[in-house]
Order: sequence, then structure tokens, then C-alpha cells
Amino acid sequence: MDREKQTASVLDSVDPGFLLASGGDGPRARLGLRVEFQTAGPGEMSLEAEPDHWLKIHAGTPLRGACRFHRFVYTQGDIDLCPAGTSDVWETQDASASVLIRLSPALLRRAAEDMGLNPDRAGLEPRHQFRDPQIEHIGWALDADRRAGHPGGLLYSECLGLALSVHLLGRYPAPLERERGLSKPQLRRVTEYIEEHLDQNLSLARLAGVASVSASHLKTLFKRSTGLPVHEYVVQRRVERARTLLQRGGLSAGEVALEAGFSHQSHMARCMRRVLGVTPTAVMRGARAR
Repeated sequence: MDREKQTASVLDSVDPGFLLASGGDGPRARLGLRVEFQTAGPGEMSLEAEPDHWLKIHAGTPLRGACRFHRFVYTQGDIDLCPAGTSDVWETQDASASVLIRLSPALLRRAAEDMGLNPDRAGLEPRHQFRDPQIEHIGWALDADRRAGHPGGLLYSECLGLALSVHLLGRYPAPLERERGLSKPQLRRVTEYIEEHLDQNLSLARLAGVASVSASHLKTLFKRSTGLPVHEYVVQRRVERARTLLQRGGLSAGEVALEAGFSHQSHMARCMRRVLGVTPTAVMRGARAR
């Protein structure tokens, strides 16, 4: 069988089942669940990137085949989990039969909200040929309901679809990407500029220009990189500069305040008490005692 005929045979063998797909009107559209029974002959198979997440539960006799990475033998109950946007190509040596469950991103978001998760970051991790009794149980129940003509109605499918989505988010969530901060070169440029210009008026716009980002982005990225807002970081560096100068001696407290970038001596004293818990006088006294 050539590839064009193989593709046609796959499409013709799909039983649409209880179509609750996203899009359109009414409760079915809102649920975002679709259950199908799919059969296909041996040959090359392909999965095109789709907007829905899908689960495939092998439901037939053992299936031999190969993908880009390894050879496989699927037995009844083996599961594939493919998040939205996944694509793949594989070759099979035997006819296959499987229950295909499609879950819309809207259904996954609803489950995430019920779990107290951020729905904007709810995703699934791709997995192939694994076993999960709970997924099997729900999958067979959905398929049995499809074959029986859906006597349980929308409520039954909705409960099973939400239970499946909650289980998937709890067991197979997509790993959260670490929120990006400034790159190492950017952070080095900004912190070196701050050190070299502590005695000057440091504006957020100027520091953003050093990092080659907007001022609003600098505020976010700098805090991700250092754990501190830009202003607080500058204050802490000025306090450290002031403490070093006070301990070194040779300058009055007022001169140290200006050298460290504070507007006046009282400003320096307030910041030093907040950051270090001591006054400039105590720092000088401690230095003399040594």
C-alpha cells in the first residue's frame, strides 16, 4: 500500500464517537473532549502538529514498529501522551487499533484552575509507550460510553474528561522553564556600571541602556537575576561603599555620604541603619577600636 492510500485508510477508519471538540456553540464546544476509535494498516504513519493534546491507548494485538529513536512492540494498554503542537513519524509492521482521546487546551486550563494552578502555564510532558492504570481506566470508560451510544450524556463525559485532565497535570506536567533574567554579560555590564558610578545619579533609563533593554524589562530581568529590585541593589552597594570609606577613615561622614552617592549624611544614616542595623558613627567607632 502506498503512502497516499495508507493515509486515506487511517482517516476512513476513525469513528468520530462523542464529539465534544472546542469551537462552535453549546456545552459540547465548551467541554473540549473528543473520543475516537482508530484503526490502521501497517506502513508509515505521521502525526501532524495539532492544537489539542491527545492520548492514544493501544487496544489491539501486539504492534511492532520503529520510530526515529528505537524499535518498539506495543501491547494492549500501552499509552502515548502527545501535547498540543507535537509532530512525529513512525513505521508499523502490523495493523493497529487504539482509543484516541483529544483534550483541548481550554479543558486543561479549566482543570488547572480547579487545582489552583496557573492556567497560563498548564502544559503536559510528552511520553511514549508507558503504562498508567488510571489513564487506562478512564480511557476504557470513555470508549465504552462511546460504543454504548453515550447513555451517560454530557455530564458523565465531562466528569471523566476533567478527572483525566487533573490526573495528567498532576502526574505528567510540562517542566516549568526557569524564568529568564539578564544574561551574564548584561548583568556584568550593569553591575560594573553601578560600581563605577555609585557617586552619581543613577537612572533606570541609563542602566537599561547599558543592558540594551527597555526600562520596564530591566526592572523585571534584574530582579530575576539578583533577587533584588534595581533601586534596592544600588542602595545596598552604596551602603557597602560608605562602610568601607568610614572604616578607612580620612573623610567626614558628610564627605563619605557624597562619595557613596547619598544625597546627604542623614540619607546615608537612614539607609545604613536599614541595611546594616548600625549607624555611621558606630561603624567609625568600631574601626577606631580595631
